[in-house]
Amino acid sequence: MDKIEEFIAEQEGKLKENFARIDEIALFNQEKVLRAFKEERVALRHFNGSTGYGYGDEGRETLARIYARTFGAERAIVSPSILSGTHALTVALFGILRPGDKILFLTGEPYDTLRGVVWGKGNGSLLDFGITAEILPLLPDGKPDLKKAENLLKGQKYAMVYMQRSRGYELRDAFSVEEIQKMCFFCRGCGFEGCLFVDNCYGEFVEIKEPTEVGADMIVGSLIKNPGGGLAPTGGYLAGKERYIALCENRLTAPSVGGEIGSYAYGYQPYYQGFFLAPHVVAQALKGGLLIGGCMDALGYENFPKLDVIPADITRAITFKTEKQLTDFIQSVQECSPVDSFVRLEAWDMPGYDCKVIMAAGTFVAGASIELSADAPIREPYTAYFQGGLTYEHCKLACREILKKLL
Repeated sequence: MDKIEEFIAEQEGKLKENFARIDEIALFNQEKVLRAFKEERVALRHFNGSTGYGYGDEGRETLARIYARTFGAERAIVSPSILSGTHALTVALFGILRPGDKILFLTGEPYDTLRGVVWGKGNGSLLDFGITAEILPLLPDGKPDLKKAENLLKGQKYAMVYMQRSRGYELRDAFSVEEIQKMCFFCRGCGFEGCLFVDNCYGEFVEIKEPTEVGADMIVGSLIKNPGGGLAPTGGYLAGKERYIALCENRLTAPSVGGEIGSYAYGYQPYYQGFFLAPHVVAQALKGGLLIGGCMDALGYENFPKLDVIPADITRAITFKTEKQLTDFIQSVQECSPVDSFVRLEAWDMPGYDCKVIMAAGTFVAGASIELSADAPIREPYTAYFQGGLTYEHCKLACREILKKLL
């Protein structure tokens, strides 16, 4: 065993208890998913595609009910026609909100690509339709400022309180389901009667409950992240209260037909199988992220979340002193990928971002962040956001190669 392997083994030993807890969570969630499949009597016919309008598409309808059951929601939309997490969020926001409504972003700045959806000018944004938003900055410890929130909620009428579970490109920990539950109860205690909305991206199956099981009215996410299990080729989901899902169906299709239509000619088997595998795949990604975090921490690189807690999502933020260190790390992740390992990465102006972004995603599904990937905005503090890994073994091999470069 060489020095790098010894170093990795030492970090694995320190993480043994966390790994065991992650396996327990995966078992619980696997049973929950299996139960939903059995209760919905999934059969081979549900994997078949449909064409045209998609009336009576059993595959689409049953898949949505499985998501709703698993996530403790009244109803769900699961659609290959939704192209990203941002698209899913946009469908939900435009479905639920109306001109004159106001949103309170309780957990600070939303993710970069959503900002044009909310505050863009002349691009069809919420603002263009007379829907306004207010950001409540987080406290220095990365937690919501509930004192200010209480004053705002009691003094103004908001249609939606928006919570973002993952950190996005912010240097804070993701919010746990327990923390989201407290936020939901707090808002209701302030007399808020509108929609409690959670961007659930990167958080599905990380814990034994989802926000819809603890007070949230709506959760939204991407299928090329956690719930797709690495198999879903595209798509997004929305899950929550019946009345909100009905409004979102009208926005996804048309108010006259809502959720009655929606075809997909290529079949739903990857979506069912991916969701079934998702609890295990998420556990693999969590353990891989912890291993990378442990190794980077031992080398003196600050990273979040801390290693003595189970992460609340699959992402890990790692800070570097220089742009070169940052880009070298991102490049090393690309070189460990099964696809396009030979590509030399460059930062570029990605749509929806206000600065150049460099992204390692040598993935089977393009850009899938449940697979081993890393990305970073080119701005200070120089921070890489590492996520995914379909298998722990791949994460471990990648960790070994990354350490070779760093050492």
